[in-house]
Amino acid sequence: MDEERTGRAVADAKTRTGGATGDAGTRRVGRRGARWWRALLAALVATAVVVPLSAAARPEVPAPAPAVVAAPSRTTLDAAYAAHRADAARAARWAAAHGDARRAEAERRLAAPGRRLLAFDGRGPGLVTEVFGDLTRADRVAVLVPGSDTSLDTYDRFHADAQALSAQLARRAPGRTAVVAWLGYRTPGTVSTTVLTTSRADQAAPRLRRTVHELRDLLGRTARITLVCHSYGSVVCGRSADRLPVDDIVLLGSPGTGAGSVAGLHTPARVWAGRTADDWVAHVPHVRAALFGTTVGFGTDPMDPAFGARTFPAGAGGHSSYFAPGSACLTHLARIVLGTEFTVDGGAR
Repeated sequence: MDEERTGRAVADAKTRTGGATGDAGTRRVGRRGARWWRALLAALVATAVVVPLSAAARPEVPAPAPAVVAAPSRTTLDAAYAAHRADAARAARWAAAHGDARRAEAERRLAAPGRRLLAFDGRGPGLVTEVFGDLTRADRVAVLVPGSDTSLDTYDRFHADAQALSAQLARRAPGRTAVVAWLGYRTPGTVSTTVLTTSRADQAAPRLRRTVHELRDLLGRTARITLVCHSYGSVVCGRSADRLPVDDIVLLGSPGTGAGSVAGLHTPARVWAGRTADDWVAHVPHVRAALFGTTVGFGTDPMDPAFGARTFPAGAGGHSSYFAPGSACLTHLARIVLGTEFTVDGGAR
């Protein structure tokens, strides 16, 4: 995948600089080390400006504005799902008329009977929020927040991740769980200037907060809600976390949250962090620096003890392996969503 290749290139560049990781490491390096960091970040920005030009040439697909649907209640969920499926069907017809068969097919799949859409917008890269499971019965709900390069055109891989977690939860607690796949923001490109700053996350945060509050109203006070945030999605969660009514926040393959520590998130939730053994994000500079008039980077590595998260073993695999069926990470995610405690080596307690 492009994200994997780009990540490995960034990791290789960081290794060549010989830099330290984490905010504490950044403080320990001298002026020479600081210059290395700035040079690396400048190179990343320059690459991000140049490389995506060909991808940007793809025209945006026209689509109708979505219907205005009130926040659903338990009695209006089915009507809300149907309204958003109708929006997806209309968008598919527009995409087909525009000659974009790929987008039209993706939207037709979303419009199929039985798909549970809490939101849909086919304009531009597209937005969709989909439910796996029965929200009217669930008391354990995971909200998945994706990272870069996720859109309607690549939604199938995000859908597969949500399905995998939903199946794992259903095996452990039949009938009590649901997963909400939240593609509620315009994600940055893996190789772009936006993936290096919190700008897209800042735009996304109010939308994610609104979705969580609507879910809390729908589910009630006693249901457990867990944010599961992958890659750049962990930046979105970090910018949304302040007093958000969730029980757990899980950071997977995180480049940082924009905060220096869990305390900086201002959340009463338990905060978890996991990283697979071969995830290139481990080698990305975990710094925040002023560069070209903006702040680049996301601060302390969530896996660093200084950040203060509860870490758990995510097993083997790379940056895109966190939801692989049968993986250690998926097992631990299910335990967290269900509220099951486990020791640092993964054993239940």
